[in-house]
Amino acid sequence: MATDLVQHKVAVIVASPTPAALAAKSATATVPIVFSVPDDPVKLGLVASFSRPGGNATGISFLLSELGAKQMGLLRELVPAATHFGLLVNPANENAEAVTRDLKAAASKIGVEVAIVQASDYREIEVAFATLVRNKADALVVGTDPFFYTRRVQLATLAARHVLPTVYNVREYAEAGGLMSYGTSLSEALRLTGVYAGRIIKGEKPVDLPVAQSIKFDFVINLSTARMLGLPVPPSLLARADEVIE
Repeated sequence: MATDLVQHKVAVIVASPTPAALAAKSATATVPIVFSVPDDPVKLGLVASFSRPGGNATGISFLLSELGAKQMGLLRELVPAATHFGLLVNPANENAEAVTRDLKAAASKIGVEVAIVQASDYREIEVAFATLVRNKADALVVGTDPFFYTRRVQLATLAARHVLPTVYNVREYAEAGGLMSYGTSLSEALRLTGVYAGRIIKGEKPVDLPVAQSIKFDFVINLSTARMLGLPVPPSLLARADEVIE
């Protein structure tokens, strides 16, 4: 698809998330690219540096993969008795190893265990939840992944069915019935991406636009789901939420 866009001589390619950005970068060294990625664009090879992108690509970097420790902490405030956490990752995602390493380090600091389950299609998600239930997991952290985002209704439904308190990384999961989410605002990151695309269309070049970082975070609690799971939400947690879904 990226190659097809290049052949059509488009003015700019907007690419999000990471797999799309990498495909665009591989397809052209001349057509301007504006990316929006939750990973380090320097490590991905999309740009030479944040301040001096070099080449034909620039865009927005936003934190999602690095927030597992914060998400686990918020979930433990809601479920203080939880000692056995699950972490769901997609083994096909390049960030799976880093997400796993970071969450295990965070778990070690607070004295809880983390069991890793993996899924890369909807059937494997079902198997992963069955494994978590069989191993008596107290709570679940869902790793950052575009595929999981497309399956957010399935994830929220399974978490409710198995009465498994779960935290996610973007607000759309909570809006789909998930218990809570904490992460960068995708709408803000994409708004900034659109601003950069507009600047390039008006004549600016990617090499002259430093990579911007989106720093607006959303903490959303689905109170209806909490009640369904029988979880009283502490007032201190509600007070910190950017949005409470009734």
